[in-house]
Amino acid sequence: MIMRLLFILSIFFSINSFAQKPPQPYGALPSKRQLAWHDIEIYGLIHFTPTTFENKEWGFGDADPKSFNPTDFNADQIIKAAKAGGLKGIILVAKHHDGFALWPTKTTDYNISKSPFRNGKGDLVKEIEQTARKNGLKFGVYCSPWDRNNPKYGTSEYLATYQAQLKELYSNYCELFMSWHDGANGGDGYYGGAREVRSIDNTTYYDWDNTWAITRKMQPMANIFSDIGLDIRWVGNENGNAAETSWETFTPLPPEGKNVAVPGQANYPQSPEGIRNGKFWMPAECDVPLRNGWFYHPTEKPKTPEMLFDLYLKSVGRGAGLDLGLAPDTRGQLHEDDVASLKAFGDLVKHTFANNLAQDAHIVPTNTRGKNYNIVTLLDNNKDSYWATMDQVHEASLEVDLKSAKTFDIISLQEYIPLGQRIEAYNVEIFEKNKWKKIYDGTSIGAKRLIKLDTPVTTSKIRINITKSPVCITLSEFGIHKKTE
Repeated sequence: MIMRLLFILSIFFSINSFAQKPPQPYGALPSKRQLAWHDIEIYGLIHFTPTTFENKEWGFGDADPKSFNPTDFNADQIIKAAKAGGLKGIILVAKHHDGFALWPTKTTDYNISKSPFRNGKGDLVKEIEQTARKNGLKFGVYCSPWDRNNPKYGTSEYLATYQAQLKELYSNYCELFMSWHDGANGGDGYYGGAREVRSIDNTTYYDWDNTWAITRKMQPMANIFSDIGLDIRWVGNENGNAAETSWETFTPLPPEGKNVAVPGQANYPQSPEGIRNGKFWMPAECDVPLRNGWFYHPTEKPKTPEMLFDLYLKSVGRGAGLDLGLAPDTRGQLHEDDVASLKAFGDLVKHTFANNLAQDAHIVPTNTRGKNYNIVTLLDNNKDSYWATMDQVHEASLEVDLKSAKTFDIISLQEYIPLGQRIEAYNVEIFEKNKWKKIYDGTSIGAKRLIKLDTPVTTSKIRINITKSPVCITLSEFGIHKKTE
């Protein structure tokens, strides 16, 4: 009898021990730097070069360096306005396509030391970087590979110049959270007075494998953004939104006749949605200017706080990042309209999500992996803890008792993404008039899913039904919120 009891207990503890083991990872997984990027959610991209003073979107590369002469540059005003808007990082366009460098580079005379700014002794990259860090924001840089000023552009000699510029930026401005690259390459330009069109093969000209190896070596925590990744992919538009179904994984495809995918070749129809079970963890960045253009134009107005909130829901709320273009004016400050819009947007996000109306709820799942993966972790405001099902359980329901009637119009869900993006289909129901009523059908969740209902609903019970997952389920956070009016 004792032997039989011991045998039963051994089986029980064996099963329980197995249940306490973490789930196996699924598919492509985020790196440490990508996980840090997901935490940032919203950041800004500052465009401020001689092009600002020409009232253009793209500089030709022929502007006199002396034209770069802000009357009252104020990095503190720009960064504090960004922070008030809820931005947690800043990327500075250290060199745009016009080729003008905002730091005193040794690689070209076409730089800030030849301008009146700070009497030729200034370093705008340093001022923005230090001010961002002082205010608790991460910092990154964008150095355009295309250079419409450089006479060597289009020749074999230019690559060394571009790589040297990256090395200077990587060496002198502390840890970067992002190295940003876009796909505009080659075309008409000043090119040292040649004033001609220069075409390059962007699949080979920049030697991306070795160029990005510089980033990996010198700035290992810098996420590389470009049209195809390597860490963060372009969402495929400049509207600021990802697709309703949004996968964090992607497989870049090479252009026809080429062996590798390169920046500037990624206008894939799959970019906004991503690719389910893609080869790489490569979440989307949704870039959009605060105004109509990336550079300041006095006739334009900023997007309203309501418009920005909608973009937030359709970018961050779909597992992507929101990169908001900031355009200082000729003073070297953000216009008062921009400051006001950012502040109102930041307050709207902060106040809407400050209170989780489900915080005191009682949740009953149909399956739990064990006490280390308890359902209570969904309400602990800690993305590093998570609920999980047993390995063989790929469908589950969570019944949420709110204990009293709550009115809400936003539902928030987060997967535990260090183990991959797992859930493929789910729905949400509310208990209304003594029966369950479906209010949403969904597919992807990923890093974050913010479900905005068309109209607010009031209920005391919610049910989340996860109906499709190729492996056991993980969820790290759940919340319901009412948008601030």
